[in-house]
Amino acid sequence: MGGIVVMFSLVAAHTWLDLETVAQLASGTTEVSEAVSSDAVSGVVTLSTCNRVEIYAEAGSADNVEQAAEDILHTVAKNSQMPYDDVAAAFKLYRHEAAVRHLFEVGSGLKSAVVGEREIAGQVRRALTDAREAGHTTGTLTKLFETASRTAKDIGAQTALGSTGRSIVSVALDLTTELRAGTSVVGAQRFWKDANILLVGTGAYAGTTLAQLEARGAKHVAVHSSSGRAQQFVEDRGGWAMALGGSEVEGAFAEADVLIGVSGGERTVSATQLERLREGATHRLTVLDLALTHDFDPAIGDLPAVDLITLESVKMAAPTEQQASITQAQQLVDQAVDEYLTDKRERSAADAIVTLRSHTMAVLDEEMARVRERHGCTAAAEEVQLAMRRMVRQMLHEPTVRARQAAANGTLEEYEAALETVFGLDVAEATKDRRRNGRTQPTAPAHLDTSEAQQRTA
Repeated sequence: MGGIVVMFSLVAAHTWLDLETVAQLASGTTEVSEAVSSDAVSGVVTLSTCNRVEIYAEAGSADNVEQAAEDILHTVAKNSQMPYDDVAAAFKLYRHEAAVRHLFEVGSGLKSAVVGEREIAGQVRRALTDAREAGHTTGTLTKLFETASRTAKDIGAQTALGSTGRSIVSVALDLTTELRAGTSVVGAQRFWKDANILLVGTGAYAGTTLAQLEARGAKHVAVHSSSGRAQQFVEDRGGWAMALGGSEVEGAFAEADVLIGVSGGERTVSATQLERLREGATHRLTVLDLALTHDFDPAIGDLPAVDLITLESVKMAAPTEQQASITQAQQLVDQAVDEYLTDKRERSAADAIVTLRSHTMAVLDEEMARVRERHGCTAAAEEVQLAMRRMVRQMLHEPTVRARQAAANGTLEEYEAALETVFGLDVAEATKDRRRNGRTQPTAPAHLDTSEAQQRTA
């Protein structure tokens, strides 16, 4: 038996890994789609953020999950230049329901360093978009990620987690405020209004950072990107910040009160370089290094008059959400997971029902072709055909009920095995064949009892 398609995920996260390891693993996922060409993996979506790397994939059957996971891990090891054993030890394997629940919790911000952060929901959407554009996703993975995004939206609208607005960026800016202006609201407003700020990077985090700086009243913000996208980035966001070219950025480093790195590029500013750029400067500098792969050497924190805030700092300082909000969000996740799995089981049962029904009706049509060949298209032949169709539908009623029961109690694979043993039917292959040929609907709607179907088609 080909078996039903099985979804699984490989997860490496900040809760058990240091962020340097997460960053190195992330560098190895850029070509993880190579694994899709293997016989074991039929689709893959990669979610990579500042504190986690997650790979969601689809295997042809439960028996293929281990091989599929191994193919993906070998790809990550090769591209990250890490030993395979180290990569395998870093990732946790979640199968089917556990993978579904984990993604829904991640997309809702329940697994974030800053619980309830809203940025992760956008990252989940982008992960699916990227996989679609690359041609690496499947119907199952698309449905999974779309449902996770809807769940995150519901939690944002229905719980206090959605109203806090907390994120990695906001917590980092709060830490900056405490360091430079204390707890005074007036002092904080004055600080952000007067501060010279240099933002390095033009990615998604940079957009979030610029929006939050504007919300805090920042007036003097310069943006630099080695890619040359700073001008377009600034224009797309209202044009109130200043875009800096390569020749202007050194002066901005010297004048900056706050330096924010969110580029995650290959170049890292060393302590020696920053010291040279700030030569002669006496004012205090706060550096926010929010890139997964450091924009600034951690040794910068040892320089005089320099404060360094990193992702680790943010993780330690992240506020604890009220337990009532978390509990409410978790209940919404539980509900969404149950609904998703119920829908998936019903669709799986429909595949088995359609396969059995199509097989039976095909046998009936063959026999009726022989009858017509011998006796012609007489009224008697038509009457025989109608009678046989009614009989077949009655015979299929109990197997149809049993298929839905098997889907509901988790024994559908046993039901499919019985179909193969008794009739020689491979449900997975038959379903793939129908989809390849554009035949996705059953002869009679699978959600109807056979008595209803009979009334429609008799």
